Amino acid sequence: MPGRGLKSLAIVSTALIVLAFALVFFYAPNEADQGFIQKIFYLHVPLAIVALGGFVVGGIFGARLLWKGDRTDDLRSYVVIHQSLIFGVGALITGSIWAKAAWGHWWLWDEPTLVSFLIVFLLYACYQPLRFSIEDSEKQARYAAVFSIVAGAFVPLNFLAVRMAQSLAHPRTLSSTDNLPGPMALTFLIAIIAMVCLFTTLVKFELVAKLTRMRVSRLKRQLSGEKPLSLTPRRSAAPQQL
Repeated sequence: MPGRGLKSLAIVSTALIVLAFALVFFYAPNEADQGFIQKIFYLHVPLAIVALGGFVVGGIFGARLLWKGDRTDDLRSYVVIHQSLIFGVGALITGSIWAKAAWGHWWLWDEPTLVSFLIVFLLYACYQPLRFSIEDSEKQARYAAVFSIVAGAFVPLNFLAVRMAQSLAHPRTLSSTDNLPGPMALTFLIAIIAMVCLFTTLVKFELVAKLTRMRVSRLKRQLSGEKPLSLTPRRSAAPQQL
């Protein structure tokens, strides 16, 4: 059940978020060139990493739907991508704030990291309009799954674009420790773990909310004498609006 351990996970996520912010403001030193504004790095980069990872996970659930036919995987894929889009918005906003403070511009079109992330984000922004434009629930689930798989292939390209770029403004924090001294590296690691826990908590919470609403709707149909909708069949008329 998605709700199993949700309370404990929420407590752990809250504690890790508080710890991460405490380390950011009271433990990690200011960066020599950018000063205090560089601390937004500990929020911006984890948001971006988790969002991209969530897009990949959504594609995996989409592949499982096409393979096994379990409609619960369709719901999981939808929720994971939905939360990843929210985290992606946060990454774009914090990135623009950081760019304005560091470079004097809200956006730089010649910066490969920014542009490649924006392309992936805009691609996934088409997911929900495409999904809900299809009335047939079976086609809706299959087409959404195919979309999530194909779009997920662009996420590794986003990572490779950063690695292969000739002019690189972002530090390579995941392959080199030269740009992150000990306190910064520890703070960055805790921030990523906290963001992953927060993402997982929000995904599980949304799954529980949607499954609960589906079960309530099922009970109402039973009480009214209508044929109930199965939650996880191979072939069923699942709700078109999640």
